[in-house]
Amino acid sequence: AKQVIVPSNVHPARGYSHAIKVGNTVYVAGQIALDREGNLVGGDNFEAQAEQAFKNLKAVLEAAGATMNDVVKTNVYLKSREDMQAMRRMRRKYFGDHFPPSTAVTIASLGLPEWLIEVEAIAVVE
Repeated sequence: AKQVIVPSNVHPARGYSHAIKVGNTVYVAGQIALDREGNLVGGDNFEAQAEQAFKNLKAVLEAAGATMNDVVKTNVYLKSREDMQAMRRMRRKYFGDHFPPSTAVTIASLGLPEWLIEVEAIAVVE
């Protein structure tokens, strides 16, 4: 059975789900730098946007009964290759010594031009 995860501590999802849990696997949609009210955090400051995106990822995982240590795969989308090192620092801040497989891709644009990072994940809850 599929369980749609609707976290109360992140911005409302419109037209998609923040996560779906199937059995013990959680599929998390790409998280961006929006606060609970849907306002962009950080403006053109990559590190501030990355902090909010990873904070949202953590919140969605927790709403699904998972933690950052349960993540088995991430995909990270960046608008600028120059932000790769800052993204790695933020990933280390949130994952610590847990190093899930990760793909990082630089693309021309995300859903809106002001978004600088999007992070999606798959987690398995034991």
